[in-house]
Amino acid sequence: MPTFVVSLRLPDVFNEEFIAIIPRHRDFINRLLNEKIVESYAISSDRSRGWVTMNGVDAAAVQALVEQFPLYRFLHGVEIDELFIFDSAASRFPHINLN
Repeated sequence: MPTFVVSLRLPDVFNEEFIAIIPRHRDFINRLLNEKIVESYAISSDRSRGWVTMNGVDAAAVQALVEQFPLYRFLHGVEIDELFIFDSAASRFPHINLN
């Protein structure tokens, strides 16, 4: 299954409505992580941008899933790019330690 990176921009100001939805959004992302649909989820330290690495049949399927994010209506500039290579330490076998 292809892997995609979703780049998004967060709002400049986090109002009360946005903050109230964060727990439901995190629950949704955690479910996708457990299902191996989301491989990684990152937000910049200044909380202005985010990146989600996702598995999906095609970009349209990933877009449809991103639109289900509880915080989706607050996101700006969502971009989806299919990756040619996605390698991470998390996807490798653990190092064997004989001690």
